[in-house]
Amino acid sequence: MKTLASRSLQVFAALSISLACSASALAQTVVKLTTTAGDIRVELDAEKAPKTVANFIAYVKAGHYNGLIFHRVIENFMIQTGGYTPKLDQRPTKPPIPLESGNGLSNVRGSIAMARSNDPNSATSQFFINTVDNPGLDAENFPDGRGYAVFGRVIEGMEVVDQIRAVPVAPSQKNEAFQHLPLKNILITKAIVESKK
Repeated sequence: MKTLASRSLQVFAALSISLACSASALAQTVVKLTTTAGDIRVELDAEKAPKTVANFIAYVKAGHYNGLIFHRVIENFMIQTGGYTPKLDQRPTKPPIPLESGNGLSNVRGSIAMARSNDPNSATSQFFINTVDNPGLDAENFPDGRGYAVFGRVIEGMEVVDQIRAVPVAPSQKNEAFQHLPLKNILITKAIVESKK
């Protein structure tokens, strides 16, 4: 009986350690964005934005971001990507995800957040990297009280972000919806999931 209780305790301890390690690994996932301007590595926070991180990783693993452009670049605001090809064709997406703002992560310089429409629960694949502190995008400061969900931060390559933010932009001649389109395409050539080093 004592041996059985002891063995059960060992199994429980091993399972607890295994689950803790799995959660820790998920919480520290890193995605590498190889772009035509250089590499950007982002660390994702699955503990504070689990659905958003799972959604982003699914798009990365599916190759969705490969070949897409940064289609909205506003120097003292953010750089946005994740939706359009160089011909400004929108790549098909999965259904939208629920908003995970108000999670303790703020739209500070270097943070990565999901783009959305006026509907708070409309985010799919598009995301942006804040080039400056944008506290006005946080749930508590945004007019609709919902804001934009931050789900990670840049840990390497802010110099690449700064290079992208500084490129010349202009309204698209083909589609008036694109008001801040880089004059020369900047692409994500490949996005991959890496383990945290």
